Amino acid sequence: MRLCLMIEGQEDVTWDQWCALADACESGGLEGLFRSDHYLSVSGYTERGSLDAWTTLAGLAARTPKIRLGSLVSPATFRHPSVLAKSVATVDHISGGRAELGIGAGWNLAEHTAYGFPFPDAPARIEMLTEQIEIVHRQWSDLPFDFKGKHYTLNDLNALPKPLQDPHPNLIVGGSANRRTAALAARWADEYNVVYASPAVCADKRTRVAAAWEAEGRDPATLVFSLMTGCIVGRDRREVERRARRVMDLDGNDGSVEGWIEGLGDAWIVGTVDEVVDHLGRLEEAGVTRVMLQHLAHEDIEMVHLIGEEVAPRVGD
Repeated sequence: MRLCLMIEGQEDVTWDQWCALADACESGGLEGLFRSDHYLSVSGYTERGSLDAWTTLAGLAARTPKIRLGSLVSPATFRHPSVLAKSVATVDHISGGRAELGIGAGWNLAEHTAYGFPFPDAPARIEMLTEQIEIVHRQWSDLPFDFKGKHYTLNDLNALPKPLQDPHPNLIVGGSANRRTAALAARWADEYNVVYASPAVCADKRTRVAAAWEAEGRDPATLVFSLMTGCIVGRDRREVERRARRVMDLDGNDGSVEGWIEGLGDAWIVGTVDEVVDHLGRLEEAGVTRVMLQHLAHEDIEMVHLIGEEVAPRVGD
């Protein structure tokens, strides 16, 4: 089982905090640090700010030696695919070959309205995503090519320099494992990501995505199937509940801590070190290759150290 940290950057994460989080991932031996790609708080707190995702990742790439760095996920609505492909290639060069791209259709109307990004209907956004994935993949890999789609047109493009990674940076598509996104991922992506899913749900969704891999003529054994889900871990129950309360406070939830944790079921990874290790083991049995642990109380660096020192060594390959 491979472990990464995932941070909701739009919830007022400062540059100093990004550096501290990256340092904690490095020292703890976590595989990577992923961040969301939003410009406004998704929790509705207008006073919270967000540094740009790919500019942040470029800065972290220059000051870290080992961890992988990527977005989870960049919306197709924010950037022209040529700009996105170039940004990822740039981070790949700065990092010495450690960039990853998670890409999605985009969903947050409020930030599109505030910043002036067009927000077409869902079918159009899926069309844009479909074209963007092909364009990004081909810019990283192909010699000069043309592309003429409904939303984008490229002429005789050979985007240089290519990324350092061979054959290209890891390309992640996320979704609910429905037929369309699974088929899209099977054609162009390297990894399929689901969110907030129990081990049983992960097993079912992995089976569906593996079928799409096989239908595309790809070996299902090559499928990297990942999960992004909330994580709270403590050395004892008291520490777990203290951290859970902090996450609740961030969302304005003043209910019972015990009730809140119970309501999460198996969709989040919450508990003591032993309980978290057990949960990760069940996810691995369900076919999950790696987990992006969403750390909502991002100023709590001690929890990142705890994951690196006591969880990661017990679940690593």
